[in-house]
Amino acid sequence: MYTLAEEASSLNLEHLRLYTGNEKKRGVSASIFNNFETEPLNNGIGNMIDVKGKWTLITGGCRGVGRLTAIEMAKLGANIILQGRCKANADKVIEELKPYGVEVRAVGCNLESADEISAALAEIDSWGVQVDLVFNNAGLMSHYFQDYLSNTMEDFHHAMAVNFYAPIQIAYHFLPGMIQRGFGRMQLTTSGIANEPELMGYACAKAALTKFVKDFAVKLNGTDVMMNVMDPGWLRTDLGGPAAPNAPETVIPGSMVGVLLDDKKSGRWFCAQEFTGMSLEDAVKKGATVE
Repeated sequence: MYTLAEEASSLNLEHLRLYTGNEKKRGVSASIFNNFETEPLNNGIGNMIDVKGKWTLITGGCRGVGRLTAIEMAKLGANIILQGRCKANADKVIEELKPYGVEVRAVGCNLESADEISAALAEIDSWGVQVDLVFNNAGLMSHYFQDYLSNTMEDFHHAMAVNFYAPIQIAYHFLPGMIQRGFGRMQLTTSGIANEPELMGYACAKAALTKFVKDFAVKLNGTDVMMNVMDPGWLRTDLGGPAAPNAPETVIPGSMVGVLLDDKKSGRWFCAQEFTGMSLEDAVKKGATVE
């Protein structure tokens, strides 16, 4: 059964260890992407951008981590675009965001379909708004194969479609405009899953996503277009299941650090659980020390 993070059925993952520690290999390899001009890195500690009035796309924004992040970004004054499988899924969150006086819109698409993603992106473009901040948050948990040798290619295709192909399709759509304007933030949600061949499709998709961000960093470092990954940890969400040790709320403020930082560094891995209980200001200061 394949379910998106924002509207999945709870899975029985009692034997699962999704979060087994941070795999924080910070090296950035050379790439073949086109060069564009960079500036010296800003070594200031704890600088935080002002997001008031900036349009922020949050995939999987109708529940779980996406919903929590949408609320916190709205508190800071950011305008919000919520993505869900259908627009109606966003209605409850739109009501929750009304007290913050920001603009909120929604798009619906199945992230397993490149065509539906393209249509949703075209709809956003038609609004004439400038998307400066992107939380590629939505994810899909692949089937748990007790017999780890029975992983299917179908499972790999489903896992890669939502956890890898969808976020990079969205990234490639918005990055050119960000680079042209000289500003933008892109955060992709990864996982610390390791040593779980029973979930190989999910694990490989998240590893590919992390590789994408780390290699892209060599072209973004020193610019005000930043792209990083965020590991929420194992959460009691529709994706993580009831056996997970962490409440969804523990991702705040860590889920926002990679987008709020203002230090022109990309390719970093932020573990949201390392910021739990901190003020936003202290979390951003700590985030600036992550290499």
